[in-house]
Amino acid sequence: MSASLQYAHPATPSAGGATGPVATLAAGKAYALQHPYALDGRVSFYPASARGFSVANSYLLTEPDAAMLVDTGFGKDEAAIRGEIEALIAPGSPLSLFPLRLNEFMSINNVESFAGHFNVETCYTSNIDAALWFDFGAKAEGRDILKSMKVTAVSRADTIELGKGGRLIDVMNAPIRLIATRWLYDRATRTLFSSDLFTHVWRDRESGPWFVTEADNDATSPRDVRSFMLNTRYWWLEGAPTDSIRRGIGAIFDKYDIETIAPGYGCILCGRAVVERHYRMLDEFLRACDRSAAVSRYVFRDEER
Repeated sequence: MSASLQYAHPATPSAGGATGPVATLAAGKAYALQHPYALDGRVSFYPASARGFSVANSYLLTEPDAAMLVDTGFGKDEAAIRGEIEALIAPGSPLSLFPLRLNEFMSINNVESFAGHFNVETCYTSNIDAALWFDFGAKAEGRDILKSMKVTAVSRADTIELGKGGRLIDVMNAPIRLIATRWLYDRATRTLFSSDLFTHVWRDRESGPWFVTEADNDATSPRDVRSFMLNTRYWWLEGAPTDSIRRGIGAIFDKYDIETIAPGYGCILCGRAVVERHYRMLDEFLRACDRSAAVSRYVFRDEER
């Protein structure tokens, strides 16, 4: 683990860290803005039988002269997230937005609000017509904000420079996805922002903790990963040609030195040993699902595997 990374549970302060829903990934570099919600059978991106709590994650990457918000959070958390950003960057500081999933409220819900409140330099997306994606019945003023907001289209393999100090963030097409999705790799903190993958760890309590670290007795098993994947949006993987997906994910883990996996929701995975373990469990699940080893079949809506 890099000495520059200081992990803290949201309710526990650390050196350079914060309390409450803001947690420090790297002091002065990266923060997680975390807002929990109950798992009661109504959350479609978790198994229907899941009980307990998970957390929606937005990430604020900061430099002295610029900041970037990765995913803007649910509308219900807008005021809280806005206050958290205000506490971490100076008034008027340039802020860019990067919603990783253009079709998901958790990712895009607050684009309009933040574009009207902060000094938003640009919004990075894969579609140049972003104003059409972020309009949730906005009135005239909101539509004007979106129309005037600068949009920067990123390709499936791109690099963003955050600030003038040379901090580079790599953009990549998510190797496994249902919708238009990007992953990011922050070279400064060795963090992979994995959007809706590696979201399989939740907690019994609303207080978390929302990190899995090398010091924890992490009970997540390969069976847990399999159950989560097959009972959520990735239910279709059993019997699919997953070998190409494995190669795509493996290429990312071969190319980048990943010390932290920061998903769009669920617990953040911290430390090389934790990252390696969860990657291997996912890879084994995908290997076992390949059509050479498994048979695809119809799955009823309420069936859990």
